[in-house]
Amino acid sequence: MAMIRIRSLSFTYPGAAQPALRDVSLEIPEGAFVVLCGTTGSGKSTLLRHLKPELTPHGRRSGAVEYRGGDLFALPPRESAAGVGYVMQDPDSQIVTDTVWHELAFGLENLGTDPGVIRRRVAEMASFFGIESWFRRACSTLSSGQKQTLALASVMAMQPGLLVLDEPTAQLDPIAANEFIRLLERIHREL
Repeated sequence: MAMIRIRSLSFTYPGAAQPALRDVSLEIPEGAFVVLCGTTGSGKSTLLRHLKPELTPHGRRSGAVEYRGGDLFALPPRESAAGVGYVMQDPDSQIVTDTVWHELAFGLENLGTDPGVIRRRVAEMASFFGIESWFRRACSTLSSGQKQTLALASVMAMQPGLLVLDEPTAQLDPIAANEFIRLLERIHREL
């Protein structure tokens, strides 16, 4: 079964003369690692935001987006929030709490997860991502690479079935970008 199936998706922003997406169709199988490439302004971010209902832009849409065989936009909000993880290109737009440990717990708290489960998952993610040494630091003191790693770890704490990343290395220097890509490969292999 396809994890994601997009059929004839078209989308036009309000007031735009041309659609940002025109008749896009694709299937992404369960467990796939897919990279979407294109020039600036080609609609990559618009397409990716259609994979996260809470972030879908306003405008005129036609076609279908399915997640695990059902209409993605019909998912209950809690299931959508937990099932589809989204990491933005600017971690400062995504980090909402003051400390690293609280950022790791934030999504789980909002889902109403049991406190014992929250503690376990936060500890697991801190260990998996190697962030134990800055676990109690203020988020504002982190480097761009650390913030992007934290944003990813926070999303992964919710154990999403689908992970979407919108240019996650855009704000990183080449060394940090390489480390982040290796981290993504590890997530794909192990999680």
